[in-house]
Amino acid sequence: MAGVTVKDVSPHAFVKAYAAYLKRTGKLEVPKWVDLVKTATHKELAPYDPDWFYIRAASVARHIYLRRGVGVGALRKNYGAAKNRGNRPSHHSDASGSVLRKVLQALEKIKVLEKDEIKGRAISQDGQKDLDRIAAQIVRAAEKA
Repeated sequence: MAGVTVKDVSPHAFVKAYAAYLKRTGKLEVPKWVDLVKTATHKELAPYDPDWFYIRAASVARHIYLRRGVGVGALRKNYGAAKNRGNRPSHHSDASGSVLRKVLQALEKIKVLEKDEIKGRAISQDGQKDLDRIAAQIVRAAEKA
């Protein structure tokens, strides 16, 4: 499959496939506290899925692939949601910065991301190859089915 990129694949399918790849390789360093922590202040409980850190890492990698120069603050806004304030109107609440910072650091450690010269993070050359390879595998699997 020549020329298949992450943009050519369904976001849901890509994030699922890349999260499975990250888990299978075992390179991504997962913090000890992932089973205890909430992903945002507006959440009541921690995620039910035990692999949520891999899914978030895959989603962040895809987001930075599509839009370079994104930092922790922009990702906090992106992964935030409405805070339920009872019978008062809902307001936007940002996601946890610590979780996103650890995801970025873990992806930097396996050389998927690198610090951008201007601001935020950018996808590395090796990271882009990995993500495009996963996207090509998804397209190939869809053609066979």
